[in-house]
Amino acid sequence: MSAAIAGVFFDLDGTLADTAPDLAAAANRLVVERGRPPVAYDKLRPVASHGARGLLGAAFGLRPEDAEFPALRDIFLDYYEADIAVHTRLFDGMPQVLAALEAAGIPWGIVTNKIARFTVPLVAAIGLAPRASAVVSGDTTPHAKPHPAPLLHAAASAGVDPSRCVYVGDDLRDIQAGKAAGMITVTAAYGYCGDGDPPEAWGADHLIRHPSELIPLLMPAAIA
Repeated sequence: MSAAIAGVFFDLDGTLADTAPDLAAAANRLVVERGRPPVAYDKLRPVASHGARGLLGAAFGLRPEDAEFPALRDIFLDYYEADIAVHTRLFDGMPQVLAALEAAGIPWGIVTNKIARFTVPLVAAIGLAPRASAVVSGDTTPHAKPHPAPLLHAAASAGVDPSRCVYVGDDLRDIQAGKAAGMITVTAAYGYCGDGDPPEAWGADHLIRHPSELIPLLMPAAIA
């Protein structure tokens, strides 16, 4: 990787922060209220990056076009909003990554498909709001990932050249968006990764299995 990295951007759910416990709790609250046994966390975690569509699909077998979906989605989102950061934490090793970027003077930011209604309070709750050079939500631009618009908006907000930026994400759409924006792409294989093709098949420039692997990858001193 070039030593001239201008900025690093992260997906939020499943890359920067482990949000699945709170998302799963909201989904299971809905499940239990309807007289069903809780859904195993291992079934809900892989789809956590896909929000209500993923969680309600795994918990109830519902699709967005199903008649029951809109009402359940609204309740689910209300439950999630009320307890958005009870168990959510940065992934192990990520605080050190952010500190290393800041020490090196490399701006970093967040680009998520989560809408601002949830992104803004969550980023504030986990203490990142004053530190991020850009926070782009799923409704910040007219297009969400895999379209490159959110990433290009983040680079513009941070005042950096997108061709000299890195995007780290745990979903195929993250890698697609990063490539379309002309950024170096890194698959966060420790994240949720969905239930489609394995992360190794996404075609990212790099793949990591723990956040700590980002430091030697990104820091100029570690680049040959």
